[in-house]
Amino acid sequence: MKVAIVKETFPGERRVALVPADVAKLTKNGLGVVLEPGAGLAAGLTDAAYLQKGAELASSREAALGAEIIAQIRCSKPRGAPIVIGMCDPLGEPQAAADLATSGATLFALELIPRTTRAQAMDVLSSMATLAGYRAVLLAALELPKIFPLMMTAAGTLTAARVLILGVGVAGLSAIATAKRLGAVVRAYDVRPACREQVESLGAKFVELPLDTAKAEGAGGYAQAQDEAFYQRQRELLGNVVAENDVVITTAAIPGKQSPLLVIAEAVAKMQPGSVIVDLAAERGGNCALTKADQRVNAHGVTILGPTNLASEVPLHASQMFSANVTAFLLNLVKKGELILNLEDPIIRDTLLARGGQLVNPRIRDLLGMPKLETAL
Repeated sequence: MKVAIVKETFPGERRVALVPADVAKLTKNGLGVVLEPGAGLAAGLTDAAYLQKGAELASSREAALGAEIIAQIRCSKPRGAPIVIGMCDPLGEPQAAADLATSGATLFALELIPRTTRAQAMDVLSSMATLAGYRAVLLAALELPKIFPLMMTAAGTLTAARVLILGVGVAGLSAIATAKRLGAVVRAYDVRPACREQVESLGAKFVELPLDTAKAEGAGGYAQAQDEAFYQRQRELLGNVVAENDVVITTAAIPGKQSPLLVIAEAVAKMQPGSVIVDLAAERGGNCALTKADQRVNAHGVTILGPTNLASEVPLHASQMFSANVTAFLLNLVKKGELILNLEDPIIRDTLLARGGQLVNPRIRDLLGMPKLETAL
């Protein structure tokens, strides 16, 4: 059995699903590795680096796609019925997932990795969010017409920039740590009160709002969607907090749902000209009312950025992290070169999206209003 490393075709995607360092781990487990020529070049990884670790260079893309397993960053509709492992965005685009299922391939959606200790090594969302939070702060620092750290010079004292992080998940925590390293005064807000300890451990101040947050945390530690009255009051209270800061990084997202609106246009208008908002929730509508996905917006002198693929802007380390996740997943799925489709394993069961030409994942079928299957065959 062979696993193919292929070049990504999504516009602007520079990552690759497997890196040379992980090839030996797979071959040791009985998996052959075949490489599409140039698959890793956008991430700075040469074909020679893969060959030195034991990969086989395919004659063409078509030849590589003939492997039994295809590892991708973003799943595309394959020819035939291989096993495809990658990100499919089934929660955000369930109908697209259903369309992919018609290919007949066995599809594993890595976004559906359960939030368990055993599955942490396979959690691609957390890996990519770590890099997105880091990169968001750097973007803001480049846009801001002032420096981040407090600096005492012969020309006078330069005050530190004030940074607000909205949403204290993996991306938010990474953003807090990065902003602190750059010397900013950092505050952070999350609807989940339990985040306070994490925020303070990184040297930031936790913002408290007088809201009832008893049911704010859902399954897996993710934020739980609230009613509109809650969000309206939250937006009102956040307006003044937002206005006090030079940079706002928003990261609040609910899997498979519209991003909660946290920063209204009136709040943006209160910010000082030159301030910056980087909205990491732009792909699902954004946390800021004025965000436009993958566009630069200037409103009231405030720059608003809505990047949707920041991890791809640091493709080497993003590929290394993604590859480590995929390798751990493959080593759990394939034993001594043989596929073991153990549906008693929650990692395999929860990520199995499609098989035999049909969508089999109960969670995604439910989103589409499809009837339950007797068994995932």
